[in-house]
Amino acid sequence: MKKKIIHFALGTMLLVGLFPVEAQQAKKGFRIGYLGNVRPAAGSTLKDPFFLGLREHGWIEGQNIVIERRYWENRIDRLPALVDELIRLNVDLIVTSTGGAALFAKKATTIIPIVMIHSADAVAQGLVASLARPGGNVTGMTAILPDVVAKQLKLLKEAFPKVSRVAVLTCPRRGLEGGSGQWLEVQAPAQVLKMYPQFLDVRGPEDIVGAFQEAIRKRADALLVLGCPFIPSSETVDLATKSRLPAMYGHRRFVQAGGLIMYGASEADLSRQAAVYVDKILRGAKPADLPVQQPLKFELVINLKSAKQIGVTIPPEVLMWADEVIE
Repeated sequence: MKKKIIHFALGTMLLVGLFPVEAQQAKKGFRIGYLGNVRPAAGSTLKDPFFLGLREHGWIEGQNIVIERRYWENRIDRLPALVDELIRLNVDLIVTSTGGAALFAKKATTIIPIVMIHSADAVAQGLVASLARPGGNVTGMTAILPDVVAKQLKLLKEAFPKVSRVAVLTCPRRGLEGGSGQWLEVQAPAQVLKMYPQFLDVRGPEDIVGAFQEAIRKRADALLVLGCPFIPSSETVDLATKSRLPAMYGHRRFVQAGGLIMYGASEADLSRQAAVYVDKILRGAKPADLPVQQPLKFELVINLKSAKQIGVTIPPEVLMWADEVIE
């Protein structure tokens, strides 16, 4: 009888000892580091397609995941410190909104998985060995389609047939966002459309005013802003409006800030795809085994309020092509 009591007591002690450990592990969950550019408005992350995608896959912030958000606010020099901070927090995975941020993260760690929501040519940037077989700790979404630039220029010409001299805002350090082929990506379709691109380097927000002054000096009659993580949206849009330059952008953040036209990959779709990859990695998949994906959906957004401000009219046929018209 005593032996049975002793065995029961020991078994009870073991069970009591195990349950707190399991409860503690379940409570801890995973810690995700999120590297974004511009800090969103309060409460807007509740509607963000990436965070909604995580919830759809069962990852609830505050329950089974902790999200450490960090923003570099158009100051790319802040990225190394922000990446180091996330690594010190011992995050299980890093999500980046751009390929440039992913590049800084990859330089800092080869162990922690990295998922890109959006990037330019990930192979040209040295982020992955190939799209089909990334081969390292980085995967996610990339856009390596020169056709996008050709479409942007064609839309500019369709909307404003008299446009010929196009100021092109670009990053001189293309290792961050796409590779050295950018000049050809613009020059080749521009020649077909009889347009003459004027490349203006922007190394940081401090160069924006000078770039616009150069564009005016060279008598540019339109603006094309290529993918670049440290071209500030609000200031760029304000200067384009004051200069009365019809402007084409590749990212939604510019039309949200009041920009005229945006054509590019659907950022909502890219965000949802990135959430799928985060889910797979948290459940045991390796980034090296997850092919880097290209955009499946593109969108055209036109801001009529901006058109009125600079005194231009968008042709009805161009408006008909738009996925969204902001009035």
